[in-house]
Amino acid sequence: MTSFIAQKEEQELLRFSTAGSVDDGKSTLIGRLLYDAKSLLDDQLSALEAKARVDGDQPDWALLTDGLKAEREQGITIDVAYRFFATPKRKFIIADTPGHEQYTRNMATGASTADLAIVLIDARHGVRTQSKRHAFIAALLGTPQLVVAVNKMDLVDYDQSVFEAIRRDFDHFVQQLGIRAPQYIPISALLGDNVVDHSESMSWYEGPSLLHFLESTPVGINRNLKELRFPVQYVSRPNQNFRGYSGQILSGIVRKGDEILVHPNQQRTTVESIVTYDGELEEAFAPMSVTLTLADELDISRGDMLVTPRHEAGVARDIEAIVVWMDHVPLQVNGTYTLKHTTRKTRALVEAIRYKVDVEEASQVEGQALALNEIGCLKLTTMQPLFFDAYQDNRKTGSFILIDEQTNLTVAAGMILKADQGGSDTLLANPVSAAERALYFNQKPLTLWLTGRVGAGQLAVAQAVERALFERGGYAYRLDQSAPRGLFRLAEDAALLNKAGLAAVVVDDFWQNPSREAARAQVGADAWFEVHLEASLGWAEANDESGFYEHVRGQRDHVDRAQQYQRTTATDADLTLNVEQLDVPELVASILAALETRGFLGRLRDEPA
Repeated sequence: MTSFIAQKEEQELLRFSTAGSVDDGKSTLIGRLLYDAKSLLDDQLSALEAKARVDGDQPDWALLTDGLKAEREQGITIDVAYRFFATPKRKFIIADTPGHEQYTRNMATGASTADLAIVLIDARHGVRTQSKRHAFIAALLGTPQLVVAVNKMDLVDYDQSVFEAIRRDFDHFVQQLGIRAPQYIPISALLGDNVVDHSESMSWYEGPSLLHFLESTPVGINRNLKELRFPVQYVSRPNQNFRGYSGQILSGIVRKGDEILVHPNQQRTTVESIVTYDGELEEAFAPMSVTLTLADELDISRGDMLVTPRHEAGVARDIEAIVVWMDHVPLQVNGTYTLKHTTRKTRALVEAIRYKVDVEEASQVEGQALALNEIGCLKLTTMQPLFFDAYQDNRKTGSFILIDEQTNLTVAAGMILKADQGGSDTLLANPVSAAERALYFNQKPLTLWLTGRVGAGQLAVAQAVERALFERGGYAYRLDQSAPRGLFRLAEDAALLNKAGLAAVVVDDFWQNPSREAARAQVGADAWFEVHLEASLGWAEANDESGFYEHVRGQRDHVDRAQQYQRTTATDADLTLNVEQLDVPELVASILAALETRGFLGRLRDEPA
């Protein structure tokens, strides 16, 4: 028994995913594979055979995988179901992924760690949109091997011409993806043709059966053993004489005496020992978990990465990445999230959506938001640098997830394409960018320009907004006429504050200057947000504490110009609020909500990420 267990532990493990359109037979195929590979428990087999006797039909293999009653009743799979089985040659983990378009995120989850993807195609229907979608996602996620299983060949009389037509059609699509040619296998999952054994009904097919291909295809062909990537998970200090750095080797090989480089401080040292639970090793390789001790005492903490000097990782705060959006709340430009990459967590700002992916056509389209299950290319800026490789070169260091800061839910899975050359693509000797300031302050540069009649309460609202921004972790400074500033001086000061990443809250009741275009031009349209506080002349006169109306009373020209100012600013403003209907807290709440919607403010957070 001991030798048998040891033999099983040493077997190679192949992870593969299955995908296809609804009713293409994924669950039936997996059930048949488990049955023919003799990987079913006795009670499972007995229940299956008993039901088949009652129904007087073939066993329903899908019952072995579609565990949810709702799935069985609808005949669909709505979640990723993982199954384990083994043969004398290899161990397997299957990810049975959904077929519906609305569960694209589930398919991506199942395929993200797979060594191989099986795309099922119903021989009666040929290549459909969902077949292309799943092949595209498998290619996008860097799945090394693709198998196209043309199922239900028994329903087309095992016609070779049907199989060849599907192969030609799918080959034409695969050529657009730039991936290696798939392995095509004609099967009948229900009857077992070419699933484990060759089918006598398809003597024209000379390739391997599905199980034979799964047992013989190389595993780990994309495993990177060249470039050491060791992100530090934990600093181990059991006593004063030992300092070790624990984690999993994501790629590469490390040996005692090797020179290593530490990101981000760029210091060099050598490996003194490789420690494991079972004792010290001379060398270790991916995906082993070990503790490394170093020859020098360096400032290293969780999230730092050890690499070989001749194969450094990319170091950047600005990256371009493909993401699969997994949340019902759409992704918006200027949104901030927690980004989890290897062992590092940092805040990230979505600066732009470069394009969205039309999976059906394998093309790029424009878009300003990503909805549930959509895929797009983003420009992201992070507060702390990432140590990464392009996803196509290293799936471990090229992948990340985005987490909603408020709900703590995972909202996206991402694949890094490259450092964004338009931003701070290196860590050292770069000026602080506007995007970095926005991340740090949890807000974009903003000039909140409060206009209205004299006596409309701009100063009280400005003071309350300044306080509200401060209490939510923002940084704002109020500018008003308490100092001898004119309209253009206020705009210049606001623009200067914006360059520092701060928010300027400007009190404006310069009623004799009806045009705000010059001020807007000075600040810049991207940072400008104008709020008009609307009040009737009678209300403003009654609430004016400056003595302005007492001073101009009877001067017809002044009153007419004030009326003109009221009409002009109300028309041009980004937001108009009636101060006679709302109190100051309600006005502030409306202003903050509008600023969040426009992307000027990050969502309120209880604590920094």
